[in-house]
Amino acid sequence: MDATFWATVALVLFFALVVWLKVPGKMSSALDDRAEGIRNELDEARRLREEAQALLAEYQRKHREAEEEAEGIVSDARREAEILTKQTEEALNDLVERRTALAETKIAMAESQAMAEVKALAADVAIAAATEILSKKVTGKVADKLIADSIQDVSTRLN
Repeated sequence: MDATFWATVALVLFFALVVWLKVPGKMSSALDDRAEGIRNELDEARRLREEAQALLAEYQRKHREAEEEAEGIVSDARREAEILTKQTEEALNDLVERRTALAETKIAMAESQAMAEVKALAADVAIAAATEILSKKVTGKVADKLIADSIQDVSTRLN
């Protein structure tokens, strides 16, 4: 009975004690529990990753929709600006045409009024000159006859 014998007996007793206390089953169960925990954590991480990808896809879709809506708003605003520009140009052209026509009408009226004033002034000067000439050169019965004829001529033209 040497030391090797006692070491072998101790080793056999140790293994018997380990088996009797069910240490391999407890270790196996602890390892299984740990493996199950890791598997659950991996499943949770996979689920969270899928949710994150779904959220990312949704936000990207919303971003695209917002960009499309913004482009639509900008294009509508451009179209409305073009329409307003055309309407303003048309209104301005109409205003210029009306003002031009009004100015032309006023000019025509001023011309006709000036012509009438010139004719009236010319008639007044002609009458004054004729009166002067007739009063100096025509006297007596000839003057009376001319005055009577002129009165009759004026009365027929006025009626």
